[in-house]
Amino acid sequence: MARLIAPRRLLQTSLALLLGCTAFASQGQPADGAAVAAWPGKPVRLIASFAPGGAVDILARGVGEVLQRETRQPFVVENRTGAGGNIGADYVAKAAADGYTMLIGLDTSLTVNPLIYKSMPFKNGDLRPVMVFASQGMLMAVSPKTNIKTLEQFIARSKDKGLTLGSAGYGTPGHLAASMLSYATGAKVNHVPYKGNAPATLAMLSGEVDGGVISSTAMLPHVSSAKITALAVTTAQRNPLLPEVPSVAELGHKELQQEVLFAAWVPSSTPEPLVQKIQALFEKAMKDGTLRERMRVNDMVYEGLTGDAAAKRIQALADRYRVLAQATGMKME
Repeated sequence: MARLIAPRRLLQTSLALLLGCTAFASQGQPADGAAVAAWPGKPVRLIASFAPGGAVDILARGVGEVLQRETRQPFVVENRTGAGGNIGADYVAKAAADGYTMLIGLDTSLTVNPLIYKSMPFKNGDLRPVMVFASQGMLMAVSPKTNIKTLEQFIARSKDKGLTLGSAGYGTPGHLAASMLSYATGAKVNHVPYKGNAPATLAMLSGEVDGGVISSTAMLPHVSSAKITALAVTTAQRNPLLPEVPSVAELGHKELQQEVLFAAWVPSSTPEPLVQKIQALFEKAMKDGTLRERMRVNDMVYEGLTGDAAAKRIQALADRYRVLAQATGMKME
């Protein structure tokens, strides 16, 4: 005699099958040759996951200008900021995998945030890198009101009474650097997150915070005008744009070395032929002299990595940050 399935169980089974089929249908869809050939046939949105005026925004707008000129289609930069880049990344992860919505952001959204947020709105596997455009070190600096001139003075002063360090937000390289500074040197640092490099820099200029570990892009003009005192760059070598500022490595703090990657991602289910077409367009854009000069003056070191090389570059940072996050206990506050 055939075994009867209870109505409730039958409903659950049917729903499971329906969801399973839906998930299967949404993954690895074969590319529509005509759609790939026609791309871009309408405006493309470049989702910048950090605030206007910052390094990510500058790069996104520079890339967008070149792509628009090359394709004769609008490449519109849309800033979706917050949660250390999670908001913008999540938006792209859930977008249609048709090449018309791409993320321009920092590696930290995928390398640091999963380690410090209790829950993530998306999975790393929801996005795939198309290109790592460039890398950049961070700049450790203070307000002149502190009368601090060197990194060692900062560390000593913080041990005495504690100091505040601003960053572009939770999960950003500045947040990680502040945690590492405390862990490695014993400095008493209170991390203060802002929504982007520009507001974090303004907070330092006004004296709202004692200092900051922020993208050099936002601070270069203020260092030149002596409105901000630069203490160190978080790279192994000195920065050509700040030749008078020592590196953390030469100051004996190699454990504070850090860089951030600027990259582009698309939804992971984007058809491979379309990914290859987007990648080729990015590679062509990176040959533009005006764009490369814009990157240079904003302290972005060209990398131009694609495919497996891009994925491995990002994964290498993720592996390092995993060790650092575990050692420092860095979590969302």
